[in-house]
Amino acid sequence: MSERRQVNLGVDDIPHQWYNIIPDLPEPLPPPKDPEEGESRLGNLPKMMIGECLKQEMSAENWIDIPDGIRELYSQAGRPRPLFRALNLEKRLDTPAKLYFKSEFFSPTGSHKVNTALAQCWYAKQQGFERVTTETGAGQWGTALSYASAVTGLKCTVFWVRSVYNWKQDRLTFMELLGAKVYASPSPMTEFGKTLYDKNPENVGSLGIAISEGLEDSFKDPKATYCLGSVLNHVLIHQSVIGLETQKQFEIFDDYPDIVISCLGGGSNFGGFALPFVGDVLKKGKKIKFIAAQSQVAPNLQGEYRFDFADYAEKTPLLKMYTLGHKIDMEPIKGDGLRYHGCSPILSLLRNKGYIDTIAYPSDEKHVFETSKIFMEAEGWLPAPESAYSVCCAIEEALKCKESGEKKVIAFNVSGHGFLDIPGFRVVLGL
Repeated sequence: MSERRQVNLGVDDIPHQWYNIIPDLPEPLPPPKDPEEGESRLGNLPKMMIGECLKQEMSAENWIDIPDGIRELYSQAGRPRPLFRALNLEKRLDTPAKLYFKSEFFSPTGSHKVNTALAQCWYAKQQGFERVTTETGAGQWGTALSYASAVTGLKCTVFWVRSVYNWKQDRLTFMELLGAKVYASPSPMTEFGKTLYDKNPENVGSLGIAISEGLEDSFKDPKATYCLGSVLNHVLIHQSVIGLETQKQFEIFDDYPDIVISCLGGGSNFGGFALPFVGDVLKKGKKIKFIAAQSQVAPNLQGEYRFDFADYAEKTPLLKMYTLGHKIDMEPIKGDGLRYHGCSPILSLLRNKGYIDTIAYPSDEKHVFETSKIFMEAEGWLPAPESAYSVCCAIEEALKCKESGEKKVIAFNVSGHGFLDIPGFRVVLGL
């Protein structure tokens, strides 16, 4: 072969430590706080979070050891994952840019979400919990936690945004095959959910609503704990294995990115992929453009930078983040994992300081899916609807290089596969 198409790492190359960007941020991260009225949400944090995850959330250490038990689970789940050079796509676009994509879709559930799901379930088991509860939007996180709970011997309850629950029947079956109990949210299973369900049993739901249900469910059961799939620091820490592997793979390619791209809803895959490279910018003076690809339905990075709740029922502490408002109504989209009102506080701070750019694509998703179809035809991989935003943005940046003649290196994360999302592509593209 004339040019290398992929770099695979060995099992021994699974990182021994996660990266925590907190000490490297350009200014201190505003801590969460309580609202002016009502009970203390900060006081409830030990009930909301696994003990070790709460410790990591507040950690000022740059590097956090990955326990051998979690590294073993990572190995079982197929880490490390390849970094591909998209040579066919480069040729198809006739661009001087070089395109690389990380293959987080090579996982038992088809997405990057297992990286933190396995860590949280391992810690929950160590702490003596018997069940985990959560929310899910697109279904990737719910599937990942169902998988992680199964392989660690825990029970799992998932509250799934109703608009997606209604059309992703195969993913629902996937979760159930893994032993999870899955409820369309808002549901009559929680007091808060019932208030919305009774008003409208067909309420399309949102991640904010489902988070409230997952938290309430865990509060009622002392043997259960809540797990979160995005937004918070400990999640981004666990996801840093993506970027850490990618850095090592770029060394083997003897290359380095000028542009780093991923889709962004709450921030888990963008943060996991990008933050180790942001660390290079902050500590080593590297020059990289970071772009978060979003939907115009939920362009949270174009919202207000202020304190807001992370859930609809206001059970969480207030977080300083870019937000559209925790009670905003957002129309369903096929890339529903991007439909969240707020962005990770860490990524929000970096956005506020000018380190992260963002683009929001039309809500009908036709442009995104048509553009990502070029990637499918050239490289042969079907991205998840959310990952299609990342692909679309990377293609657009490569076409800009075609116009300018610049030979930029573009890295993008394909955070999940779309094998269980084909009905969504069929609807949007009229197939």
